[in-house]
Amino acid sequence: MVDNRMEEIEKIRDQFNALPYYNAPLEATPKVDPSSLYIHNMVTAFYRRDQKVIDTAGKVILDAGCGSGYKSLTLAEANPGAKIVGIDLSEKSLEIARERLGFHGFKDAEFHVMSIENIGTLNYAFDYINCDEVLYLIPDVLDGLNCFKSVLRKEGIIRANLHSKIQRSQYFRAQRIWKKLGLMDSSPQETEYNLVREAMQNLKPGVFLKKVAWARKPDNSNEYLAMNHLFVGDKGFEIPDLFDLIRQSGMEFVGMVHDSQWDLLGLFENWDELPIELMIKFSELSTEEQLHIHELFHSQQRLLDFWCGHPQGDRTIIPIQEWTDEEWQQAQVHLHPQLRTEQLKQGAIASITEMSALPLNHYLPLDPGTTPLIDSGIISILLPMIDAPCAFRDLVERSQRLYPFDPFTGEAISPSQATQKVKDLLIPLYEMGYVLLES
Repeated sequence: MVDNRMEEIEKIRDQFNALPYYNAPLEATPKVDPSSLYIHNMVTAFYRRDQKVIDTAGKVILDAGCGSGYKSLTLAEANPGAKIVGIDLSEKSLEIARERLGFHGFKDAEFHVMSIENIGTLNYAFDYINCDEVLYLIPDVLDGLNCFKSVLRKEGIIRANLHSKIQRSQYFRAQRIWKKLGLMDSSPQETEYNLVREAMQNLKPGVFLKKVAWARKPDNSNEYLAMNHLFVGDKGFEIPDLFDLIRQSGMEFVGMVHDSQWDLLGLFENWDELPIELMIKFSELSTEEQLHIHELFHSQQRLLDFWCGHPQGDRTIIPIQEWTDEEWQQAQVHLHPQLRTEQLKQGAIASITEMSALPLNHYLPLDPGTTPLIDSGIISILLPMIDAPCAFRDLVERSQRLYPFDPFTGEAISPSQATQKVKDLLIPLYEMGYVLLES
């Protein structure tokens, strides 16, 4: 068994030495992709769990299976002041990673040729572990999670993902074919890539596998074949498998990384028109069961992308909707760090000057299905948050100064009316992920 695992690891190493991943030019920058920076910013994960906004300066981040370092660069850009430690099996990939981080001016980064099972020898305790597009390749996924757990600080969080068994079923079928024909006995080379091309191109157009795993990728490059048809070590999982792994590792589930894409109720056109029996059954489902039914209904996610970490005990997080007036009055209001940019500030000033709406998704697109437009009056109240967090009570006072009278009655706005107005402004932005509220 040990020999088989080592043989598979060597095949994976050879595959990524031949085709380092992620194949991005050295000068490519994640700054053009604010949604990716949002996901890789530690603040996003820690706020999801703790309802607290952390400072990334001084934190230590492990990029496990960092490949050619593009995600390491994303982590560095998204987490100012953090130290980046990357590990990978492929020396060829790490050569590119070192050059990439240096090219972009990040000095506090180091990279090691190392398997995940040896990360304890680094003598670091990590605040955050990013394992993107790697965990499903580890021969024993539970061993991998346990290795991460062993070097994770008590308050730390792991971001990892697994390939969906349902969404990628056509590629797992293709891999079974090529394994039977001996094309994956070792790391695929040009001969194996060409044999797959010849076979797939020669299939009749109506053959199912050709329709679902070939026609939509007309170039069928070596990289495409390596990451799909001939992907050594590839494995698929469903939501129950994911939760079983987290339970067996002794960690707790924090959330799905792209949670808006896992909204079960959002799959229905008119949720409130379902039979009451169904509505009750859906409402009684656990988080795990809701996610599993979602993937069975709508298996569009290639990755089961999740956060987990050490159990945090009995800390009670009070939902924003249940806050008391006192909790609101003590609250601090933050814009997400990825929104606190000079571009947004200039856009907000232009919106106020021209009395036009501000499209927030232009600066940080979080949900492709929505286009949140913020009225210039709202922007006027929230403008100071671009520079620094604000106390809720200060935003209420600012609202009263800017808009002292009710436009319909002409009467002075009372403190309670101003308070409710600012709550009504903040809650939708909070629910969309643009605003972070701390009490």
